[in-house]
Amino acid sequence: MNKPTQAAERASRSSFYTGMRILPRPQREAMFEIYSFCRAVDDIADDPGPRDARRRQLADWRFAVDAVYAGTPPPHLLGLAAAVRQFDLKREDFIAIIDGMEMDVIADIRAPDRPTLDLYCDRVACAVGRLSVRVFGMAREPGFALAHHLGRALQLTNILRDLDEDAAMGRLYLPRETLRGVGIISADPADVLANPMLSEACAVIVELAQAEFRKADAIMAQSPRRVVRAPRIMGEAYHMILELLITRGFAPPRNKVRLPRMRLVLIVLRNLV
Repeated sequence: MNKPTQAAERASRSSFYTGMRILPRPQREAMFEIYSFCRAVDDIADDPGPRDARRRQLADWRFAVDAVYAGTPPPHLLGLAAAVRQFDLKREDFIAIIDGMEMDVIADIRAPDRPTLDLYCDRVACAVGRLSVRVFGMAREPGFALAHHLGRALQLTNILRDLDEDAAMGRLYLPRETLRGVGIISADPADVLANPMLSEACAVIVELAQAEFRKADAIMAQSPRRVVRAPRIMGEAYHMILELLITRGFAPPRNKVRLPRMRLVLIVLRNLV
């Protein structure tokens, strides 16, 4: 049995690992490389260390990406370089992901305005989707539309799921306009999470996420099933997490929501049949 690559081991900690494993080997290995890259830069963003040092680390990753596209990849990115060549992955998407992580490093994001949240979602989620749909083999127009809508749906679900974890790091991704719309003026994470109107604010984000899931589902319904099997699994799993969050509610105490493994297995099996 072949030993798992470092990229595969790192990708195994991703929420999308099960969806990636069902892909044919070349696509699977490319997705492992993409998610290994994402995990590495995300770890820098979430590191509690000095901001200047973390910005330098992200700058090093920009140089590494440039080296991949210059044909001189560092040894730890040889697998990623192979995926770039095979699937015509675009440099600007990798750089966008780094730029999104840097938004968290420059300063803790707290109640961003909607344009800033939209930019953040595009960089940390939709850019990953744009890389992924190239690996899946989707045509450009439906592929990029799926990357946009499914990426936003997944990221908005993450924001709702990780309210307490983000607050512990001094972050709050609920948009300012939504908070003020329900009467929450503060941008302090602890204050917002303790506010009795939090559920109303989260309900607005739930509706946004639901709308994005519907748009993504419509695109996948018009695409060959073999091409969208992996994103279907990812989308269904995250949509179920969103439903579990709705059932749990957003008032404290907020117990951690996790998708039961058997439900994930059923999602996979349904999409493989």
